[in-house]
Amino acid sequence: MNWLDFFIIGVIAVSAIISLFRGFTKEAISLASWVIAFWVALSFSAELAAELDGWIHSPTARLAAAFAVLFVVTVIIGGVVNFLVSQLVEKTGLSGTDRALGAVFGVVRGVLIVVILTLLAGLTTLPQESWWKHSTLIGSFEDGALWLRRYIPDDLAGEIRF
Repeated sequence: MNWLDFFIIGVIAVSAIISLFRGFTKEAISLASWVIAFWVALSFSAELAAELDGWIHSPTARLAAAFAVLFVVTVIIGGVVNFLVSQLVEKTGLSGTDRALGAVFGVVRGVLIVVILTLLAGLTTLPQESWWKHSTLIGSFEDGALWLRRYIPDDLAGEIRF
C-alpha cells in the first residue's frame, strides 16, 4: 500500500464518519434538496427572469439572479424539511438505525467520490505514474471509472488513459 491507497481509505472514511454523525435521513434529504434545487432553478429560471425585467436590465444578470434565487429558496425549504424529518426520526427513537444507515450511505458516497476522482485523473497523465501503478486499491476504482465512462460524451471518454 502506498499514499494513494491511504488517500482513498481516508476519503471513504471521512465520508462515512460525517454521515454517521449526520444520519441517513439528513444525508438523503440534503442530497435530494440539492438535486431538486438544481432542477427547479434550471427549469424555472427563465420564467422568473422574465418577471425581473423591470428590476434587472441585463438579460444575463437577470437569468443568473433568477437561477440563484430559485436555487437558494429551494435549498432553504429542503433544510426546513430536513430539520422537521430529523426531529421526527429522533423522537421515534430510530436515531441509532438512522446513524448506522448514514454510515453505509457515507461509504457509498465516498466510493463514488473516489470513482469520480479516478475518472478525472484518467484525463491526465497521473495513471502512468509509478505510485499510481503500485497502488493496491486503485484498480477497483479504475474499473468503476471505466463503467462510469459510458455516461460521458465520447470525445471526452476517449481521453481517459487507463
